[in-house]
Amino acid sequence: MTTAAVGLVGFGTVGTGVAMILLERGDSIRRKTGLDIRLKAVCDIDTTRDRGIALPAGVLSDDLSRILNDPEITVAIELIGGTTVAKDVVLKLLAAGKDVVTANKALLAEHGRELFQAARQRGRAMAFEASVGGGIPILGSLTNGYLANNIDSIVGIVNGTCNYILTKMTTGGQSYALALRDAQKLGYAEADPTLDVGGGDSAHKLAILAMLGFGAEFDTSEVHVEGIEGIDVRDIQFAAQMGYTIKLLAIGKRASEDIDLRVHAALLPSKHPLAQVSGPYNAIQVTGDACGDTMLYGRGAGQLPTASAVVADVIDMLLGRARITFERLNLYTGRTQRRRVKPIDDIETKYYVRFSAADRPGVLAEIARVLGERKISIASVHQPEVQKPVVPIVMLTHRAREGSMRQALETIDRLDSIRGPSRFIRLEGEEE
Repeated sequence: MTTAAVGLVGFGTVGTGVAMILLERGDSIRRKTGLDIRLKAVCDIDTTRDRGIALPAGVLSDDLSRILNDPEITVAIELIGGTTVAKDVVLKLLAAGKDVVTANKALLAEHGRELFQAARQRGRAMAFEASVGGGIPILGSLTNGYLANNIDSIVGIVNGTCNYILTKMTTGGQSYALALRDAQKLGYAEADPTLDVGGGDSAHKLAILAMLGFGAEFDTSEVHVEGIEGIDVRDIQFAAQMGYTIKLLAIGKRASEDIDLRVHAALLPSKHPLAQVSGPYNAIQVTGDACGDTMLYGRGAGQLPTASAVVADVIDMLLGRARITFERLNLYTGRTQRRRVKPIDDIETKYYVRFSAADRPGVLAEIARVLGERKISIASVHQPEVQKPVVPIVMLTHRAREGSMRQALETIDRLDSIRGPSRFIRLEGEEE
């Protein structure tokens, strides 16, 4: 039996979950791993709030030096969140000779290169399974199970807040605003949900997935990001009538010498496995040139699912496996090939488009003419029966270049027969 001491910085929701697992499930961990893991020090600015768990006397303090200066603590866990104080803490932990486990996707997406370099310079390692997908072991799969493959694509639902909102809009016909309020009441959405509903959280996770999946270094600011704020329940209903479901997707694809990285809502065929992921759940589909299509599914957030991934990384560190992965694999920023992110205007895909038009003859011909001038071919047209002077015209297109689609819609929106801005949503999940 090996005894190991660990330190925890950040005693919020996930930090409390980590403490619960280490304190309450130690016997199970010992039986499986031969490790007796002792939570020796917990650091947080709030040392008085009741978290519903009783730590051993003297473990909790607001003094980071108790972790930094303790030679028995070889692995430290950072669960502060954010990118300022957290970055400073991680650099101090590495400088003090600690291996670091973190769940901080924003920190890794924005400062991963600097942190990985600091870890290598100190002969330390970093692990961050919990940064993407909560309890879903997607990063371990990318650094282990898929190594024999060239990854062709990584497409996933990686934000439970957005998936819950879209599920309520799809199954209950709720407006975006009402579905968001429900998500906030249930604790799935923050009081300020911007990072989630604006797509930023998904983009941070996509950056990590793409780094490991494609072994690529890139400028994260080049990732195209759209949220779900503009999704109209009418589009969800029209899509359903045509056999599609709208989901917020994080999309990564090989594109010759470039990589295609984007976050946006997309129409998926309703029978597609990702289209059937509902509520706050996450799922990530990985396609490799040897394994084909695979999918990992589970709770993408929450106290214990995320804490489960954190503790698994701690165990990996203490067993020595995480160090080997970090030191030997050329998948981490700083050891990877620089790749250009394909500009959004250059992607090619199919499109769902909704026009608001005057109810008069010739409108469809005008729209078709403009699309044809941009070499955009119409696959189907749907015109719902409504008794109004302004009617929706819904189209699905064949594959088209995004830049051409945007130019065509700018022209169409200036037509006398068009009564409002056109809406378009990209299609995913169909055979090329």
